[in-house]
Amino acid sequence: MGVLGTIGSSLLEGFYMFYDTLWALVLGFALSGAVQAFVSKGEMQRALGDHRPGTIVKSSFFGMVSSSCSYAASALSKSLFARGADFTSSMIFMFASTNLVVELGIVLWLLIGWQFAVAEFIGGFIMIAILAVVLPRVIDVPELDAARTRLQEGKAGSGGHEEHAAMAEQEHTNKPWRQRIRSRAGWSDASGYTISDLTMLRKELVIGFVIAGFASMAVPTSVWRTLFLTGHGFASTLENVIVGPFLAFISFVCSVGNVPLAAALWKGGISFGGVIAFVFADLLALPLVLIYRKFYGTRLALKLSLVFWAVMSIAGLLTELIFQFVGAIPTTLRGDIATTHIGLNYTTVLNVVALAAFGYLYYLYKNASRFGGGGGYAKDVVCGMQVRQSDAPARSAHEATTYYFCSDKCQHKFDADPAKYAGGHASSGMEEPAEGTVTDPVCGMSVDPTTAAAHLEHAGHQVYFCSIGCRDSFAADPVAYAPTGAR
Repeated sequence: MGVLGTIGSSLLEGFYMFYDTLWALVLGFALSGAVQAFVSKGEMQRALGDHRPGTIVKSSFFGMVSSSCSYAASALSKSLFARGADFTSSMIFMFASTNLVVELGIVLWLLIGWQFAVAEFIGGFIMIAILAVVLPRVIDVPELDAARTRLQEGKAGSGGHEEHAAMAEQEHTNKPWRQRIRSRAGWSDASGYTISDLTMLRKELVIGFVIAGFASMAVPTSVWRTLFLTGHGFASTLENVIVGPFLAFISFVCSVGNVPLAAALWKGGISFGGVIAFVFADLLALPLVLIYRKFYGTRLALKLSLVFWAVMSIAGLLTELIFQFVGAIPTTLRGDIATTHIGLNYTTVLNVVALAAFGYLYYLYKNASRFGGGGGYAKDVVCGMQVRQSDAPARSAHEATTYYFCSDKCQHKFDADPAKYAGGHASSGMEEPAEGTVTDPVCGMSVDPTTAAAHLEHAGHQVYFCSIGCRDSFAADPVAYAPTGAR
């Protein structure tokens, strides 16, 4: 097969992997969007004040119902810690939000078998249990105090915005979740998370499927056998679970995008435990390790990375031993990972249904303000992710408008070139202000003048605010915030 033929077959293999998992991706992201819309992250923060067993269980649950994006998970766990949550519980939240998620399990099941989907959850809980024991004994209190101070100093001066965002979330959560889950407004918010999560992860998914296609079709089996020991019993298993996370570190692919590559590694000969360790190691991708360094400092980031690597490898090893004991390890994959043609079968039917459902979610997303949704939310103008203003991990002010971000990575991209991303997009809300409302000039939030928390007169005009903090910010420097005609 020539070079062009190899490229073509590799891309086709990647496409068939995507085709086989399309309905699962839509289902997983839809479920993730629903639970993100109906679960308050303020409740999470209040519940994660220590690392006792009950709190660890809560951390795991809250992580499972959060976004599966590794970057967003790392940023949110950092924010929880900075606001007073226990460090160990915050890290467990991050692990659960990227490893104990529905879409990851379904895609694993479809590409390489149900055993891997089950192993993901068994190994994930093993990993969490080990972290709960190891982290408090490896990271000492002075290091944590220094890290929290570092993070809080980075957020100094945002008090007014924190106040208005908290009020927005309170208004959002005043209605019981049972009432919101039966309303179009609630599902409009859920659709916003679904669409934005897909938008944010689209590059990861494309890269993951393309790399997996080439790894499956273009890389000879002999190359994989050079990387992974085979036929040496326990020594092979041990080497594979150690090398698996290293491949994740250098592959730059994280979140759901690393599952297709895991399928290619399984086909290439890596052990069962090695595959599981590789999937767990999406939190060890090099860009994320650099983010840990920025969040917590070099020393703590190095400790975290080494602990994560050890925990992921041990969890992969123990998971393989458990499955080996019960005789559940599948035989080595041979032949094609994905289907080799498109026909009228259950996959096609499920994909059609999934696309129809996605179309309805997109309709709700585009009409969120008409259905009463979007209140207290913002869109990250860099990656497209929907975030609650009250718990946005990062924010920046540009031309009297506050922009909210899913992570510091997106904030830094925006700060480096705000004109590229601002472009007239107000990050403080999903849509234009609804009829009968005005815009708080400080934070950009839509405010009903009849129920505004504060107001004052400036240049003959009444100006309304979502909070006392925003009013005080305006009063201190009205020229910076007042509309051009009112200056």
